[in-house]
Amino acid sequence: MDVRFDMFANEIAVKFAKRFANAGLVIHQSPLPRSTQELVSLRASQINGCGWCIDMHTKEAAAAGETAVRLHLVAAWRESTVFSEAEQAALALAEEGTRLADAREGVSDETWAAVRKHYDDDQVAALVALVALINAANRMAVIVHQRGGSYEPGMFAAALG
Repeated sequence: MDVRFDMFANEIAVKFAKRFANAGLVIHQSPLPRSTQELVSLRASQINGCGWCIDMHTKEAAAAGETAVRLHLVAAWRESTVFSEAEQAALALAEEGTRLADAREGVSDETWAAVRKHYDDDQVAALVALVALINAANRMAVIVHQRGGSYEPGMFAAALG
């Protein structure tokens, strides 16, 4: 599978990517813990089969100090003991917010209550925005066949300069 289109070599795509990255910067600078941000991004990317984003968020999380054990267990977080209740709530929101078509209600009341129990309003706003943003990023990368494996930590930020 070859890359269909280089999103980093097209003027319109780069302009969009810079604005997209600015939206991500709002989330990055929010009070939502960085580890939670990376875990949520990784889980949504796993569900969406986005190799580029899985590669990016795994490496960014590791560079920020996330452990290999936790990164390996994200896909099976319900069957793991290494995530806090708050992280479990965020991962449930990531899954339900990514799989909207799988449930009539989208995000369940149970998941929403768990999120509200562990996160304040600013963190909830960042978490909801993050789930939307990572799903958009996954879709763009999957559409153009942007493949994982070559990402280096900080590479995306550097490319957008």
